[in-house]
Amino acid sequence: MATGSPKFDLRTLAMSSKSSQTDSDALAYKISISEKESNKSLMSVSEGGNDQFDFFSVLYEGLISGGAAGVVVETALYPIDTIKTRLQAAHGGGKIILKGLYSGLNGNLAGVLPASAIFVGVYEPLKQKLLKSFPENLSAFAQLTAGAIGGVVSSFVRVPTEVVKQRMQNGQFSSAPDAVRLIVEKEGFKGLYAGYGSFLLRDLPFDAIQFCIYEQLRIGYKLAARRDLSDPENAMIGAFAGVISGAITTPLDVIKTRLMVQGSADQYKGICDCVRTIINEEGSHALLKGIGPRVLSIGIGGAIFFGVLERTKLILAQSHPQALAQKSTFSSKYD
Repeated sequence: MATGSPKFDLRTLAMSSKSSQTDSDALAYKISISEKESNKSLMSVSEGGNDQFDFFSVLYEGLISGGAAGVVVETALYPIDTIKTRLQAAHGGGKIILKGLYSGLNGNLAGVLPASAIFVGVYEPLKQKLLKSFPENLSAFAQLTAGAIGGVVSSFVRVPTEVVKQRMQNGQFSSAPDAVRLIVEKEGFKGLYAGYGSFLLRDLPFDAIQFCIYEQLRIGYKLAARRDLSDPENAMIGAFAGVISGAITTPLDVIKTRLMVQGSADQYKGICDCVRTIINEEGSHALLKGIGPRVLSIGIGGAIFFGVLERTKLILAQSHPQALAQKSTFSSKYD
């Protein structure tokens, strides 16, 4: 018994030591897991901060690049747009005046700059949020939705700008300030929003379709080319998107023009009455008036707009290397 007792004590001591080591390892493991969870929590907070930075960075880039692209394309294509407006506003075989093709440009740019900035400023961050929320196979729906919402928000600036521009193009006023003052005097403040419903009817589908076609073609092109696109390639895709969307929405553009330029004459009582009157008096082909200048203008405009837009976005992103790296990561997933 005396000789066996030390052996028993040694075994017990060894087992106790082993148990203690096991408990120590378990405690260390728990501490390790706790530290990892803590680090993960900190990382999620950090990532949340990056998302907030991304949003405001994209918003800023959208406002600047959208404003720049809008001003450039409006200045370049204003004469073609003036001819298109006069063609659509003419009744029957009325003559088209080719003088004063830049009439109202300065006043129009004062509205185009904020309107384009607001549209792209809303579209870009909203598009990225929707792309992160939707499955990848619904990317087109995300782009359509962002384009439509961007169009609604910017319409509060775009419609008065469009009303003043088209009436000046049509020779009704000689300057933008006079146009605004006289429209408000004769028609009230609502006169600045003449044809608002038809404007949304035209521009919501136009904006949504154009940007969706552009984004989808750009994604496909990048996948095929396995590289970032050059400025001419972005411009080419923008032109194609503009031609298709412009042709599809020409009848809506004719209706919008007629309602906006009629002033206080009230020849048309609304969208349906405008369509019915045009078809009865001029034939259904009148709904395609100005399709040539419109498609030409929007095709060239799409090339200039998206070319300037992408180049400006790249320049702005390059001035913030961290934002450029995050943008590249996002693009690699959705492009």
